[in-house]
Amino acid sequence: MTGRDGQDSGREGFSVPLKPAVLLVVMAMTLPVLLAIIQINYRSTDRVVRDHAMKLVETFRGETIEDIDAEFRNFNAQIASAAELGRQEPGFYEDNRALPYLFELLRTSRTALNVYVGLEDGSFRQARRLHDPSLAIHDVVPPEGAEYAYRLLEPQPGVPVLDRYVFLDPDRQPLGEVSAQSGYDPRQRAWYQQAVAAGEPMMTDPEVFWAFGLVGFTAAAPYIVDGTLRGVVAIDVTLDNFSDYLADNLLSPNSVSYLLDQRGNVLAASDRVTTYGSANEVVDLPHVTDVGDRLVALAYANRPQTTSDEVFSYSHEGQDYIVGLSGFSDDFGKPWRLMVLTPLADFTQDLNQNNRHMVTFGLVAVAVQMIIIYAVASLVASPLHRLAAKVSRIQALTPGDDLAPVRSSVREIAALSRAIETLDIAVQAFARFVPVGLVRQLLQSDQKLAIGGQSKFLTIFFSDMEGFSALAERVASRVLLERISTMLELVSGRVHQERGTIDKFVGDGVMAFWGAPAPLDDHAWHACVAALRIQRELDRLNDTWRGEDAPEMRLRVGIHSDSVLVGNVGSRERMSYTVLGDGVNIAARLESLNKEYGTLICISHDTFREAGDRLCVRPIDEVAVKGRRARITVYELMGAMGAGHEVEASAEDVALARATRDAFDALVAGDREAALAGYRAVLDLRPDDRVAAVHVDRLTGQAVPRIAEVIHDES
Repeated sequence: MTGRDGQDSGREGFSVPLKPAVLLVVMAMTLPVLLAIIQINYRSTDRVVRDHAMKLVETFRGETIEDIDAEFRNFNAQIASAAELGRQEPGFYEDNRALPYLFELLRTSRTALNVYVGLEDGSFRQARRLHDPSLAIHDVVPPEGAEYAYRLLEPQPGVPVLDRYVFLDPDRQPLGEVSAQSGYDPRQRAWYQQAVAAGEPMMTDPEVFWAFGLVGFTAAAPYIVDGTLRGVVAIDVTLDNFSDYLADNLLSPNSVSYLLDQRGNVLAASDRVTTYGSANEVVDLPHVTDVGDRLVALAYANRPQTTSDEVFSYSHEGQDYIVGLSGFSDDFGKPWRLMVLTPLADFTQDLNQNNRHMVTFGLVAVAVQMIIIYAVASLVASPLHRLAAKVSRIQALTPGDDLAPVRSSVREIAALSRAIETLDIAVQAFARFVPVGLVRQLLQSDQKLAIGGQSKFLTIFFSDMEGFSALAERVASRVLLERISTMLELVSGRVHQERGTIDKFVGDGVMAFWGAPAPLDDHAWHACVAALRIQRELDRLNDTWRGEDAPEMRLRVGIHSDSVLVGNVGSRERMSYTVLGDGVNIAARLESLNKEYGTLICISHDTFREAGDRLCVRPIDEVAVKGRRARITVYELMGAMGAGHEVEASAEDVALARATRDAFDALVAGDREAALAGYRAVLDLRPDDRVAAVHVDRLTGQAVPRIAEVIHDES
């Protein structure tokens, strides 16, 4: 007994835990070696990385400041050149010859928004870049393809001043124009007056460009001919353009650059944490410590106070950063500073290339080992994973037909697979005879089936096919069985859709309930919606059957909400999960009551009270129930609001319900004449209405005593 079988058992016992054991051993032997290699190389290159990063930051800030300085020198040179042109050619800016020249000045700058000239006679000529072509100018959106525009104001004595815009494509070809009266006077603008006061090229402080809703500054220079001021030439530059410049010229992928004034206010930011413009108001630049990037704010607050030009290291939340803070040269004219912050990790990738080469071989070797071990160990692990998925589907009562039976060379796994397949078949079969909610509850808990129950307030549903005997005489047995199966499947599907529990099938009838085994809010509402969905879909089936010259099928439904006993009844060998109590009998009798009044869905007042005003109902009658003193008001369910258009009550149903309620209220109040008139009004709306006809016959003395008296316990 210890020969071959014993060897097989020992081998299989060792094979089952092979995958986790071998993987742990390999990882325990390999990972420490790799970590040691990485640590040694990290320490050897850390100082090199830091020194290299410091030098790069130092070089970058110098080059960036030089670029910005060069851009401003370019502005000043352009302005000085343009002013000199005005002095040499006094009439050059007084007609439209100046427009191509202004256009070329605009195109040669990466950051300029406008280049323009204002004259002492109030004339104004401008070459303008359309920063947002979708924005309307004089209530007109620029034509498609427009990137530039000429703006002209040429005042004439006694004539209203027109503000003209000529839209241009990138090749300066006109695309259209627009004009409107304007009170704009360049001589009243701050850039004009400040340039005249300075008497030489100058630069304004940041201000709002009212025509664009943008924040920027203006470089301007006056030109004087024979001692007489003739005009001022200017260039507008937005802070947004400098933010774009900083964003396009980053030191590293995750670095940020900020242009600050002497007080630390943000003029431009590469990460665009500050948006300028959108209102023509006083400029209020945010301070660097108030912007959204908390890391930049902390680095600025912790900068060294020894000098304004500094490159220093900064650590935050375990990450190292290199920060550069530099001022512009004295001849720049503005006490601005450039702040650069870059993560040290951005430089590690390039400078640690040797580390990666050294580690690559080890990683490849470990990967190959892991793949081989994984492939071998999967002979055990993969079948177990599939079996676990199968068990999960069994617990969820989800059909697992798409999961093929698990095959394994491990004997125990093969036996376990066969047992789970048998369990799946048994559970699926069990769920066809027992409420699915109960089966799911048993599978997901440790409870055992036991006889017993508890009292709960539930909603009970009974349905039965109308005219079964007559239909059986007209339809072949096979066809009748198919029709009944289709109808029962329809009822079951809608009950499950509305989270109900099928109790039992009684011939062609169905008993169901809501609120057990799992609690359900609005169980009365769900039961009513299920009944309406059943009737609507049965109407569609009947339309199909009428087209096939086949008899129609009608289904009567009774619904009642009450406190009943719910639980397992029967014996240890055979039990059933069901509901018992007077409320069950009432629901069954309500289903029968449909036959007397020609209705399809009867619900009790208790159900209507629980479901609320979302239901469209009409009162049928007050019924007497054996064992209860008070009569029960019975309603016909006609529709529900908020559950989908297919179960909404039609306008005709709403009108019929309103008219029936008026007649019923009069009947309850004892006003027989008003009640009779009311029910006759109902018959005017629907001549074949059985409910109204019964009450008219009763009120005129042509009917037997109240049909409602037959509702009693027949047990």
